[in-house]
Amino acid sequence: MKMKVSVVSRSGREVIKGGVELNDSANVSDLQEAIYRKTKKYYPSRQRLTLPLRPGSKEKAVVLNAKKSLQDYCDGSGDNLTVVFKDLGTQVSYKTLFFFEYLGPLIIYPIFYHLPVYRFFGYKGERVIHPVQTYAMYYWCFHYFKRIMETFFVHRFSHATSPLSNVFRNCVYYWTFGAYVAYYVNHPLYTPVNDLQVKIGLGFGLISQVLNFYCHLLLRNLRSDGKGGYQIPRGFLFNIVTCANYTTEIYQWLGFNIATQTVAGYVFLVVAASIMTNWALAKHRRLVKSFCCSYLMGKREGQNTHGDGQYSRHSSEKFECQSAIEWYVLQDSKSIIRQQDPNSLVLLGKLKVFKLRLSCLSGYKLNTTDLADQPTLADLAVYE
Repeated sequence: MKMKVSVVSRSGREVIKGGVELNDSANVSDLQEAIYRKTKKYYPSRQRLTLPLRPGSKEKAVVLNAKKSLQDYCDGSGDNLTVVFKDLGTQVSYKTLFFFEYLGPLIIYPIFYHLPVYRFFGYKGERVIHPVQTYAMYYWCFHYFKRIMETFFVHRFSHATSPLSNVFRNCVYYWTFGAYVAYYVNHPLYTPVNDLQVKIGLGFGLISQVLNFYCHLLLRNLRSDGKGGYQIPRGFLFNIVTCANYTTEIYQWLGFNIATQTVAGYVFLVVAASIMTNWALAKHRRLVKSFCCSYLMGKREGQNTHGDGQYSRHSSEKFECQSAIEWYVLQDSKSIIRQQDPNSLVLLGKLKVFKLRLSCLSGYKLNTTDLADQPTLADLAVYE
């Protein structure tokens, strides 16, 4: 049995005249391949397919998962489907992206250390190299060499490719900051801090680099079976913070700056920490949205349904909340209410809430306008 898929742009224009005909058992990836065969230009990683939104809707468009069946998105109409196509532009692999963005700082920093570049800035005298400048150069190069090795041998990416434009953007960021920090740390007028501060800073930084590598190994093991998609990291610092890899990354540069003490270095630290904080908050919200109470309960109690330090979306569907009060989610916002204490229930925001029980998929709402300190199941009615 065949099904017809209409492929349109966001303006409603047909991208493929007459649409695409596929078997009703076809996956989204089959549709992407069919689009590529028809257009000869838009290869699968360049395509973003979403379901059309109603006019005036402010909701986010549902992005089609390449591994899912097209029937999952048909909404009762088994032989017709309309998808919205967006061209993501020329794509490159993440390994290529990371290699070039990290290669710049790895090459640029030693140039300021080894070569007489400061003569071009008006400094003609003999340059005295302090021990901390040598340590900092090796520290810096080790960091970016480690990053490149992790890119090729450790990291597993949830997405295979990235837009080519990101290569230029990321290279500008890393290469510029590499030159900026190297210029001041290796400057002929640089004044070093005392030896104890250097040892504390570099020691703390090196320990953080080792911990960061261990965090990356834990993240790698989340996709040891080759499956993509989002996973909940467990174990070590991930039991405390969502993105322990970013935490240890920030600590690395904090140690570097304690040892070298330059304004340029601290500017780099603040900018990098701000970027990684935004990434971490976005990932936290994504995990909360995807895994509901299994993520939040596990973060609080360090629980594990598999016994291997990992959660998956499948396991979250079988997660059993072990509190009589369990979890509440605001209906009209995306924020998650904190774990409720049976002795002191604190609800933030509106009274109308969803109750997540057992599978985290069954919706409940309060049938009273007033909340007792300890509402019971009798206070709850099945959400319509």
